[in-house]
Amino acid sequence: MKQKRLQRLGSLLTEVISEVIRKEVRNPNIAQFISVTRVEISADLHHAKVYVSIIGDEQEKKKTIEALQSAAGFIAVSASKKIVIRYFPSLTFKLDTSVEEHLKIEKILNEIHQEQSSRHENEK
Repeated sequence: MKQKRLQRLGSLLTEVISEVIRKEVRNPNIAQFISVTRVEISADLHHAKVYVSIIGDEQEKKKTIEALQSAAGFIAVSASKKIVIRYFPSLTFKLDTSVEEHLKIEKILNEIHQEQSSRHENEK
């Protein structure tokens, strides 16, 4: 039961934090193409890891994570006004690289498929 509650709260926080970053945070170091992919909340509800996906080069990603981390207090206060919970967790921002990893795997699988296709053609 508690795990389901944490997942629902994480989903709600994902939406609210994404909205706060998009509409209220005014920092030029935050990349234009950013999305909050998920929020993982600790069992005691005091800490949350916010995973963000950023489109850009490594420098832009690093600057964005640093800017988000420095604005974490502001983001938490703004989000806490939209969600009523006893303890609003302290936020830690992490770069979500799952999309990039997925693209790498997809590219490798395509290369393998092309290699297999060319081998089958050469055998005929």
